[in-house]
Amino acid sequence: MSFELVLFWGAVMVLAAFLLGGVAITTVSKGEEFAGHPKGLYVLFLAEMWERFSYYGMRALLIFYLVQHWMFSDSEASVVYGAYTALVYITPVVGGYLADKYLGQRKAVLFGAVLLTFGHFFMAFEGDGGQGDPVINVFWLALALIIVGSGFLKANISVIVGQLYPRTDPRRDPAYTIFYMGINVGAATASIICGYLGQTYGWQYGFGLAGIGMLIGLIFFVLGKPLLRGRGEAKDPVKLASTVAGLRLEWWIYAVGLGLVALCWAAVQYQALVGYVLGGFGGALVLYVLYIAVAKLPAQERDRIFAAMFLILASIIFWALFEQAGSSLNLFTDRHVDRSMLGGDVPASMFQSVNAIYIILLAPVFAALWTVLGRNRAEPSTPLKFGLAVVQVGLGFLVLVWGASSVGIDVPTPVIFIFLIYLLHTTGELCLSPVGLSAMNRLAPSHMASLIMGTWFFASAAGNFAAGLIAAATGADGLGGETAGKLQVLEVYSTVGWAAVGVGVGVMVISPLIKRLMHLDTLRDDNVGDDLEGQSAAGLEPQEAGMHPSTRPQP
Repeated sequence: MSFELVLFWGAVMVLAAFLLGGVAITTVSKGEEFAGHPKGLYVLFLAEMWERFSYYGMRALLIFYLVQHWMFSDSEASVVYGAYTALVYITPVVGGYLADKYLGQRKAVLFGAVLLTFGHFFMAFEGDGGQGDPVINVFWLALALIIVGSGFLKANISVIVGQLYPRTDPRRDPAYTIFYMGINVGAATASIICGYLGQTYGWQYGFGLAGIGMLIGLIFFVLGKPLLRGRGEAKDPVKLASTVAGLRLEWWIYAVGLGLVALCWAAVQYQALVGYVLGGFGGALVLYVLYIAVAKLPAQERDRIFAAMFLILASIIFWALFEQAGSSLNLFTDRHVDRSMLGGDVPASMFQSVNAIYIILLAPVFAALWTVLGRNRAEPSTPLKFGLAVVQVGLGFLVLVWGASSVGIDVPTPVIFIFLIYLLHTTGELCLSPVGLSAMNRLAPSHMASLIMGTWFFASAAGNFAAGLIAAATGADGLGGETAGKLQVLEVYSTVGWAAVGVGVGVMVISPLIKRLMHLDTLRDDNVGDDLEGQSAAGLEPQEAGMHPSTRPQP
């Protein structure tokens, strides 16, 4: 049996195990907790795992689909890819705001999951190919549905994870790391299964399976509602049920979501619009958040918003480099890397699973490491972790450039260097992404939780759009011959790699100042029943209020 078939059936078995395990947790097992965490965490884990299965299954194939089926040039495809992924991270700002203000996080996630399911199934309609094929409009619609569906789901499902725990509960960071593992189980298996099916048997098989994965995630989320303990519901259900012009306000919000689908259908076809939106909307968003921080928040909460904004801006550089994986690095792997392994030529799309597999293996190690260091008061601060992340993403590109140059520019790059770049990018990601999710939820006041989380994803949008421009700059069309194309890719990678290392070192240098702005020594919960002071006033014991016994103050 070939290497890729071993991976394929291994991935199928992993997904089957999670499917059966999810059914057991959500419908069979008793008690409020499972393995030391609320069972609601595992509902969210499974829903996000299957959503990421659908997203990354499609993502593994998208750049090849654009180039080989719709016949875009490499540069055009990279810009389309960058605009699409940027919009995926812009829309959570709108979805987060509507959830905070009206819908509540749970209904927002449910609406997003429905849109995503339709979007992924529409991806399976491929037509005859070429930009003159009218079926390409169905492709643009599919992308638009996925973009808006992600906007309603991404920020809000992460917020619900935080709502399952008191803000001072030491299980929060491990919970986000467990949640992040779910994301990457879906990503790893999708890249293997959907990538293999799409590049071996036909695009519709890979995209169709991604749609099935999203449908499973939607079913798990619906079945697991009781295990969320009422978290993520609308703050004002009466207002949400009120009528405006003869229609319930809730349905007007869903109509707004469908209007966003139409806007994204246009924007993903005219990518310059995305750049203008990023500049204009991004500037307005930052000014709005800063205005609230300066004009309406007390001093310490204002400082925490400043710290969060610094982390958000630092993450843009990380994502601009990290997201080369799905575009220029994917094409580089296809064209310039020796992929013969165990007698078979592994499809390039399957290498998209490497990062996610590393995360599955290393996330428990990092979670345990942060816990042990924290108990010994030696854990790096959040901004220091961010600096380390940016340094590592830069080093990943420098290692690849060194490896490709050392064997000769006319020789296919040994595949070990693809594994090394993904390893460094993964360790960097584990220093930034789950840590950032936790930091945004911890630093934001409760009434701004989804807005700040949406702003965090907006930084990813800016990074993804910049990633598309970097990918286009690699000259991946191979003008001047294959060797010239490879040289240009490596030159761009060298430039951005050294720049990232320099920025990362700078972030590490000023990290003590950012840590002071976080005011972790005075951080407390702002909802009665979660913090110790509020529990005492309510006459509750920690367990009665939903606090884990490990947070009880020691004599």
